[in-house]
Amino acid sequence: MTAEARGRRLLPGGKTAVERKWPDSNSALPEERKPGKLGSSPAPCRGHVSGAVTYLRPCGVRGAVAGLPLLGTRCVPCVRCASAEAGSASCGSMARVWQQPFLNVFRHFKVDEWKRSTKEGDVAAVTDKTLKCTVYRVRGAVSASNYIQLPKTSTQSLGLTGRYLYVLFRPLPAKHFVIHLDVSTEDSQVIRVSFSNLFKEFKSTATWLQFPFICETGTPREGVAFPGARWTCLQLDLHDILLVYLQRCYSHLKGVRLCASMLVRSLYTSDLCFDPAITVAEARRSKLPVTPIPREMAFPVPKGESWHDHYVHIRFPSGSSHVPSELVQKSGFPPEAAGRVPRLLPSPGACSKPARDSRARVVQKHDPMASRWATSMPRALPEVSVSCERSEVSRVAGPSDCIQEPSAWVEATDEHASGDGLHVSACQPTVEPVAPEDTAPHGPPGGKQSLPEAALGKKRFQQRSFLPDPILRLKGVIGFGGHSTKWALWAPDGAAVVYPCHAVVVALHVETREQRLFLGHTDKVSALALDGSSSLLASAQARPHSMLRLWDFQTGSCLALFRSPVHTISSLSFSSNGELLCGVGKDRHGRTTVLVWGMAQLGRGGEAVILAKAHSDADVQAFEIAAFDEARMASCGRGSVRLWRLRGGALRSCAVDLGEHHTLEFTDLAFGPVQDGHTLYVCSRSGHILEIDHQRMAVRHARRLLPLQTPCDPLAQKRTFSSGPGIAINSLSVSRSACAVGSEDGYLRLWPLDFSSVLLEAEHEGPVSSVRVSPGGLRVLSTTSSGHLGFLDVPSQEYRLLVRSHTAPVLALATERSRGQLATVSQDRTVRVWDLATLQQLYDFTSPEEAPRAVAFHPTQPTFFCGFSSGAVRSFSLEAAEVLVEHRCHRGAITGLAASPDGRFLFSACSRGALAQYHSGAPRCPVLRVAANVVCQEACPSSSILAVSEDSCLLAFVGPSKYTVSIVDTASLDELLRVNVSALDLAGSCLDSAVALCFGPSPPSHLLVSTSSNTIAVLDARSGHVVRELSCGHPAACASLALSADGRFLLTAAERAVRLWDYTMQAGLSCQVYIGHSEPVRAVAFTPDQQQLLSVGDAIFLWDILVPREGWSPGSVQGAPGPPPTCEAGPGAGELEGVAAGARGAPRQVSESPPVLPPQPGLCAGPPEDFDGALFPSDRSRGPEDLHQASGPSVLVQKEAGRAGDGACGVTGGPWDLGRRPHPCGWPSACSTVGARARPPARPNSYRHFTARYKASSPAQGLSLPPAGDEWLRLKAVVGYNGNGRTNLVWSPDTGFFAYTCGCLVVVEDLHSGAQQHWLGHPEEISTLALSHDAQVLASASGRSGAASRCQIRLWDVPRGSCRQLLSHHDTAVQALAFSLDDRLLITLGDCGDGTLALWSTATCELLSSTRLPEPVHGMAFSPWHTGELACVGQGILTLQLLWGQAGDVSLQAHREPVPEELGVCELSSLCYGAAPLLYCGSNEGQVCVWDTHAGCCFLAWEADEGEIGVLLCSGTWLVSGSNTRRLRLWAVGAVPELRRRGSGARSSSVFLERELTLDGAVVSAVFHDSMDMGVVGTTAGTLWYISWAEGTSTRLISGHRSKVNEVAFSPDESHCATCSDDGSVRVWCVASTELLIQFQVLSQSCLCLAWSPQSCGCPEEQHVAAGYSDGTLRVFSIPRSAVELKMYPHTAALTALAFSADGQTIVSGDKDGLVAVSHLRTGMTFRVLSDHRGAPICTLQSTRKCGDFGAEGTDLWLAASGDQRVSVWASDWLRDHCELVDWLSFPAPSLAEVVLAAPWAQGPRPPPCTVPPQVPSCLPPSLAAFCPWDPALLVCAGLGVSPEVAFYSLRQKQVVEKIPLPFFAVSMSLSPGAHLVAIGFSERMVRLLDCASGTVQDFAGHDDSVQLCRFAPSAQLLFTAAHSEILVWEVTGH
Repeated sequence: MTAEARGRRLLPGGKTAVERKWPDSNSALPEERKPGKLGSSPAPCRGHVSGAVTYLRPCGVRGAVAGLPLLGTRCVPCVRCASAEAGSASCGSMARVWQQPFLNVFRHFKVDEWKRSTKEGDVAAVTDKTLKCTVYRVRGAVSASNYIQLPKTSTQSLGLTGRYLYVLFRPLPAKHFVIHLDVSTEDSQVIRVSFSNLFKEFKSTATWLQFPFICETGTPREGVAFPGARWTCLQLDLHDILLVYLQRCYSHLKGVRLCASMLVRSLYTSDLCFDPAITVAEARRSKLPVTPIPREMAFPVPKGESWHDHYVHIRFPSGSSHVPSELVQKSGFPPEAAGRVPRLLPSPGACSKPARDSRARVVQKHDPMASRWATSMPRALPEVSVSCERSEVSRVAGPSDCIQEPSAWVEATDEHASGDGLHVSACQPTVEPVAPEDTAPHGPPGGKQSLPEAALGKKRFQQRSFLPDPILRLKGVIGFGGHSTKWALWAPDGAAVVYPCHAVVVALHVETREQRLFLGHTDKVSALALDGSSSLLASAQARPHSMLRLWDFQTGSCLALFRSPVHTISSLSFSSNGELLCGVGKDRHGRTTVLVWGMAQLGRGGEAVILAKAHSDADVQAFEIAAFDEARMASCGRGSVRLWRLRGGALRSCAVDLGEHHTLEFTDLAFGPVQDGHTLYVCSRSGHILEIDHQRMAVRHARRLLPLQTPCDPLAQKRTFSSGPGIAINSLSVSRSACAVGSEDGYLRLWPLDFSSVLLEAEHEGPVSSVRVSPGGLRVLSTTSSGHLGFLDVPSQEYRLLVRSHTAPVLALATERSRGQLATVSQDRTVRVWDLATLQQLYDFTSPEEAPRAVAFHPTQPTFFCGFSSGAVRSFSLEAAEVLVEHRCHRGAITGLAASPDGRFLFSACSRGALAQYHSGAPRCPVLRVAANVVCQEACPSSSILAVSEDSCLLAFVGPSKYTVSIVDTASLDELLRVNVSALDLAGSCLDSAVALCFGPSPPSHLLVSTSSNTIAVLDARSGHVVRELSCGHPAACASLALSADGRFLLTAAERAVRLWDYTMQAGLSCQVYIGHSEPVRAVAFTPDQQQLLSVGDAIFLWDILVPREGWSPGSVQGAPGPPPTCEAGPGAGELEGVAAGARGAPRQVSESPPVLPPQPGLCAGPPEDFDGALFPSDRSRGPEDLHQASGPSVLVQKEAGRAGDGACGVTGGPWDLGRRPHPCGWPSACSTVGARARPPARPNSYRHFTARYKASSPAQGLSLPPAGDEWLRLKAVVGYNGNGRTNLVWSPDTGFFAYTCGCLVVVEDLHSGAQQHWLGHPEEISTLALSHDAQVLASASGRSGAASRCQIRLWDVPRGSCRQLLSHHDTAVQALAFSLDDRLLITLGDCGDGTLALWSTATCELLSSTRLPEPVHGMAFSPWHTGELACVGQGILTLQLLWGQAGDVSLQAHREPVPEELGVCELSSLCYGAAPLLYCGSNEGQVCVWDTHAGCCFLAWEADEGEIGVLLCSGTWLVSGSNTRRLRLWAVGAVPELRRRGSGARSSSVFLERELTLDGAVVSAVFHDSMDMGVVGTTAGTLWYISWAEGTSTRLISGHRSKVNEVAFSPDESHCATCSDDGSVRVWCVASTELLIQFQVLSQSCLCLAWSPQSCGCPEEQHVAAGYSDGTLRVFSIPRSAVELKMYPHTAALTALAFSADGQTIVSGDKDGLVAVSHLRTGMTFRVLSDHRGAPICTLQSTRKCGDFGAEGTDLWLAASGDQRVSVWASDWLRDHCELVDWLSFPAPSLAEVVLAAPWAQGPRPPPCTVPPQVPSCLPPSLAAFCPWDPALLVCAGLGVSPEVAFYSLRQKQVVEKIPLPFFAVSMSLSPGAHLVAIGFSERMVRLLDCASGTVQDFAGHDDSVQLCRFAPSAQLLFTAAHSEILVWEVTGH
């Protein structure tokens, strides 16, 4: 059975689980996923697996997935993440006891017998001379083929709960080894933790941690075991490993695999931390405060010698958190041994960080008290695992044990830089140019090799004081593309990729992530080419005329620099031997030009020579030289494929005859492999791939890539090549056996050369712009137009992302101190956070509707702030990766953000001149002050427009005009100083203006101001005096500047240049100029450690400051990173309102936790002592049932079966249940039993008992039901599931029949189409269901109503869908139903108030027997082996045997067994039969006990839960338990039949907890397939979940409100609707499918009213939903963004009504005190309050566009109706703040005698007449009023006046023009926008449809409570009605 996340689709029939059996226990477990297959181990969460092949469903396909294997490079929203709430997987407390104090794993699982473990390859038991015992030797050349694995198969689980795992092993000399641990978390996620000396660096994904194990240093091969490797005790803290590196909670150890090559003694688990060097005797003697290692685990130590001289102890992670770089505790290694001990890497600081999905704002929410290190998080396409990988050893030991920097991949110095001026050293006022010969690289004096020269070093000028020169070196760049994203090449060895980053060419090593930078271009690189020998690299830059550079790829030196005769070169191609270079471009006339250069003389000191030049009228998009013949080339473009040949110095071409394909636009080409050298492959934008024989000049084959055939077909396959709309192909690349294709739909596909089927495909986030197959053919490089570069590793089927980048210029940056992070904002509307150490992206926040402008980190908390073009300022959490708070106090775009260094304040400025101050130290970062017109409105967005001093006392900004700089106090914003910078340059011809600001270190307190006259003025921040003035010499004003923390260096940026100044020089200030950006530099900054600096513009550049470490005192650097502060969650940690976390297929939910209101006085804690819940006095007098006991076994005999119902007093158990508040007061009611008042029986301590929801309403009598076939309404759908029922869910996998209950309806749903059938007939809420074994009969039971004295039991004919028989016997409620094995008998069990067990014949529907049980029974079940045997559970087990008499009468023979003493004081609450003769019982204390029904005894019990177990299901070797703790658990009980033979000596150690899920409520119903791998579960929250144990997921199938529904609102296009409820939730549904899409949740409050914004003329795409809550708040939700847009407090009392104005820009709200508030939607400001209705709650608000003249001005017409029978009508024009009263209606109130006392609006039980005071206004019916849709001048009212009627009031005539009587007072009303229909809901549980034109009416039943809501849809085709939490959707058919 499969399920769709939102689709509520289950397939009948199901599937059979693949089982693996334990040889010695016969227990079967579901097969777990294997690596490389669907959902590969160790991660059971599909789509989150690194390197797994998953099956992705295309958009639009519902049900099953498509059949093509897609590479798992997109993080598919899995059920676990979207809709499931995973629970812990910890074993019970009894499972932990037997593992203490430690457990020998090898001994316990009997490794020597290999029954419960397995071995593969060369594994043997040998005797070790050192340990003098038997050990296991695992060896072999391939580690994966030689191993020991526990347990035997990966489908089983060890279930070891010990926190520490001790591995006693010794690596074999000069060999590698691998240790794999499969660890389960509390949320049932399986994490693989691996340790190996094969690993070079630490790697992390969401489901895999790889730790490098460096055995010894100084060995011949890095990482392999030292020849003298010693025995090692590896102590792993599994709890801390998961917590530190993944922020997950450890549950248990699932499996272990020990791979070659090693010797292993054993494994041990324990919760104790042992010290292996201390024995028990030593600990006793020295009284050390340590736990000595047990003797069994100890290594032998010769007498008198040290333990550390012979062995190694590694504790990982280390307990010393203050040393993050060394996690290995060496346990007292001697100094001489410290250098040769094994080391485990990395530190927690190096672990992976979460990467944000660019398409979703919220990624994941974590515990605020969790570890401060970010978690590793799965990421969207194209990266499977975006863990940040970096080498942990930044320096390596060279010869002579000296420490040296890594010499590989260093930057190159350009020898041909003359004229480019990349690096300039300037000394003012005099400059001396360096001689040309000095530009060549030379070593320093003494012959020693200096550090690599500066990255941008070119034309060098000598200066005497600013050393070293160069002082900067470009370390790395973050970016890709620039001119285009199609150029990315493999190095010939496949170890590196070469790509352009604007003006820089980058060679990135794919394993180490180190960059080599080829520097010299001054504009964006437009083309790249690399020859086959990896010796020459050619690059061309854009802008006419194109400059070409030829590089020595190995050394990085520039060999040649020359100008091409054409404009921008678009393509370059080398011949295989590197002697020819071809380029394609456009000449000045726009003609396509092909150039051929000769490279023969280049290596001998010559230059590149043009060999041939040709013009062509054909378009050329791609050009390539054939590998088999350098004289042959090919090109393709729009409408042409041409073959070229170089002969005799001439270049000629010939077009290929394309035939019918001559109109195609070809995008790329590639020559076939050498063995098929005559084939040319060409691709096109229409999806065609042509195979061309270039010798015959003819098309050999033409194929076409097409999308899916039919998106609705769940079995649809990808069509290969035929007719139809094709997928645009942008690039292709051919290897020996495959062809890689990159297409516009974002897929990289790998095809065989015959294109028969797709081998692999990987989906990317954007269109794939280029693909390249590596030289070995095992990797495929791909680039996307969204700036991503990565490669697909074909053997491992893993996609690795190498580069992410902004796709537009970067506007601003901010750095974070403690974590070393960088945040940038860009014109591509993204905010990205990077790791400065690895240059890898950590987070990505996308804002498609508004552009980010400024960014700032919080100095002390893991948050950052971002300002947007809309004026919004948002705070983002780095730990939870979500929006914390949003402020919209600005009306203009944000131009600057700045945070005070002490973290107290945040400041923002906007383009409208406003300055805002925030309290950033508070949890919600509230706005403190907003000052208007103080900041310059002409300022451009910049990170330097605001500046805060180091002491956090002063704030400086440019304003009020651009000619002034203001300095204010940060706390009060009082102006302290205003400086006029226009007067600084008196000799200038124009006024000087301020551009950028920067505070210097304090003291002294200096403010640096960059001006438009290219100067920097240094001002005294206290007095405003000019301290000094610096002339920058920039050709343009300095846009950004920064001063180092020690005041030594000044960094400035102007245009495309970066300047570093020696700020300490008082005279002759010198600087060095660095260029390399191809666009203006927008911002510069020093890194927090002051060792590097950053510049951003077209890309992000990271520069090293080459200052000798002895000259750079860390102590002098202010703001150097220290230990990160401890961040505690504030009071608002749980009150986040903002983004709704959503995923495909599951509703997204926004949770908010407002303050908890104190309890209101006057509410009774419970019912009166004598109150039994009866509504009316009983007119029946009954006595107890006659019972007598026969000889022998206990027998209960009923004398007269015909009078079985006359025995017991029918009383209810009271209307109080879990989750429902008590009603204000209770009224006693008489229930006579033989003239005496009988107290109701005490309610059993079990949630299994059904308690009907209290209802004050009663069904109506005498309905005007329509004749069959003439109904105006047809029930179309039911929204919700009754979580108050018990076992009210049935499913037959064989027939596909699926049914559940909602109120008094039985809902039968088609699992394929989702269509519903509704079986009506029950007058009250249905309590339970039962389906016969042949699925032909369904039994349903409901409680008694006021009209009937007994409960109804209906038998339904399933094929016909009709009621076959109505049964009635029980007095209060039916708790359970069950069919016998042969379906001949039906057993019904009354609840605790009834206490009877009735037996019925299904053939005749006669009552065969009725027995009053002597004690409360919580559950019952028929035996699957004997037709006449059933069991009941309560205070024990009651086994009943049916005895048939000769006359056909039936008696019951009972046998009772008490609860075993071992279980303590408890009751049995659930039961199910297992394999014969086993009976499983669950208790209300969480135990599961197993009974032998033959022996009549309990032989096994274990702790299965912490709460009451209400559901038990067993099939085969699996047991499912569900409890009121919301947990659903799967147990492996295959070994239980074997344990039965042991009797009382059986232990529960062989019962394993396999899976666990935590749902949203107590489990009340469950049904599973016979294989137990899938099923459906119902909870008290009103949710049906589809459970898949194979995937460990739960999918929400049916979901509804759990409390009263108060309002329904529709979107203008009727595609969606929103509902609100007393449960505090606002839910958005799809109207067509009634599927839940979004859920906004506010805790501890009720949502009482709702309104959907009308279609806005200005922004039609904006859709808002306004909701009013019981605490007086009004929240506005943005539906497209699934976020809280606005939160207002317009009222102090509960909101009761809402309405939008006609233009959707104004909200009118009313509260229960009668106040009406009018608020702006954009600002949230309440600008008018009307108190005309004060004193009575507002019942109705409606606003419409004014049509006609009613004597008042205005554009809108709106009304308000209050509970005191008054209606006011107003005309308003809110844009002009105009509101005028049009009419006022006041009606006389009805007398209480005319009002039904139990009206639902009174919210209380039906009292006696004398108890209701006449002045209580809440007993009056609600005042209902609405504008008439078909006549705007009419007002339709109901509930007004002394009698129940509908009144039509004319606003023109000022009088009631028509009245239509009603049978009862209306509770709800809705007018159809189409026909003249009025829908009215009554408290009598009916809906009346009134045709105003003809006066005819039709009544409809279907609700089980008062119909408090009726709403027509805008199209008038649907009607929504609601009673309590159930929503019925009716289709209007008659009109």
